[in-house]
This record gives sequence, structure tokens and C-alpha cells, in this order.
Amino acid sequence: MPNATRPKVLVVDDERVIADTLAMILSQSGFEARAVYSGEKALELAGIFQPDMLISDVIMADLNGIDAAIRIRALLPAIKILLFSGQAATANLLEKARSDGYEFDILAKPVHPQDLLNKLRG
Repeated sequence: MPNATRPKVLVVDDERVIADTLAMILSQSGFEARAVYSGEKALELAGIFQPDMLISDVIMADLNGIDAAIRIRALLPAIKILLFSGQAATANLLEKARSDGYEFDILAKPVHPQDLLNKLRG
């Protein structure tokens, strides 16, 4: 399948194994996926890579996934965003984003690959 027809996905997680594994699964499932390991790197690459979808962990050291998602959506208004987290602190961050007018889909960690694929294709 030529790259032009493959949806581009940017995967962001400060746990490299998770980011790399998700990117590999997505690549094998018909997506053009790239992994980065920080919110700042995601912002940097989003402008160059121009992804159709962003999959991001919420709790990261430099720039959390919600703030990164908000800034990336400002660059790419049509981007589909899916967040995931294994931490309770996520609820407060999501609530603040909602009060600011942002709504994001969220999956709990660990993310089952089939659930992720279903969400992306749905």
C-alpha cells in the first residue's frame, strides 16, 4: 500500500517501550506511525509529519499529553486525538481541559492493541 493512502499517526509516551510498541503495531496494521517520547518532541514533529491522528500518554515529565494535544490541535485542527493514561491524576487534567472547551477520547493503560485499532478506525 503506498504511503500516501496510509493514515499518519503520531504516538507519544515517555515510556519508550510503550511508544515504540504502539507505533510498531500501528505500522503493521496499515498506518504510517512515528513514536516520540515527550510532549515537546510531539509538538516539534507534528508540524513536520502532519499526522492525521495523535495518540498520547497524559502524564509525562515535560509537557503533559493534554496540553500537547491542545497545542497540536491548534496547528492541525482536523487531527483526531486519543489520550491514554494509567494514572488517577488524569481526571483533574481532563476536567480542566473540558472546562476550557476541549474534549478528548481517553483509554486506560495498559491499552489493548485491538481496542486501540477499533478506536482509531471507529
